[in-house]
Amino acid sequence: MVARLCMVRHAETAWNAEGRVQGQLDIPLSVAGLAQAQRVAGALPTGRFSALYCSDLERVRQTARPAAEKLGLEIRIEADLRERHYGAFQGLTYAQAKESLPADYARFKAKDPQFAFGSGESLGDFFARATQCLQAIARRHDGREVLVFTHGGVLEMAYRHATGCGLSTPRGFELPNAALNWIEVGEREWRVLGWADCSHLAAALDDLAE
Repeated sequence: MVARLCMVRHAETAWNAEGRVQGQLDIPLSVAGLAQAQRVAGALPTGRFSALYCSDLERVRQTARPAAEKLGLEIRIEADLRERHYGAFQGLTYAQAKESLPADYARFKAKDPQFAFGSGESLGDFFARATQCLQAIARRHDGREVLVFTHGGVLEMAYRHATGCGLSTPRGFELPNAALNWIEVGEREWRVLGWADCSHLAAALDDLAE
């Protein structure tokens, strides 16, 4: 079983521009993000993809719609493609979280796999959810190419799984809004085929905290 996934992080929101933690809060795209979504659609070739999957959050659905319309594909909603739940951090900027919740922020920065923000989702649980969801999509589309519209956190988990770099190592790769990222997903092995392609964009943010 091998499938090729073209994974797209949602386009820009106002909260991305402010460095504010969205997590599973349902924040829509900004005007800049809506323009990016059109550019994503323009960059994708017709007749190549067998299916299109999408997180259920509005910013991702808005990013996927122009591509779905251009390619004539149904948007298949998959809730497990959601971003990590950041608990008490949601709605704060990273600077605010560091100031108001310093102990929690330290565990977050250390990438503690058990830390769940008090009322959110641990990194270990999020990794399992994201990778199992992508593996299931790949199994359904063996030998084919699939579009997956999702979030920066899900992309990070996929990259870490494919490269074997672990969950706690510093992030040495980019996660820009509206970029194209290619991963080959097999039953036993994943491979990164291309990453952070922004050639269709005038500019893109990578706002995730390190």
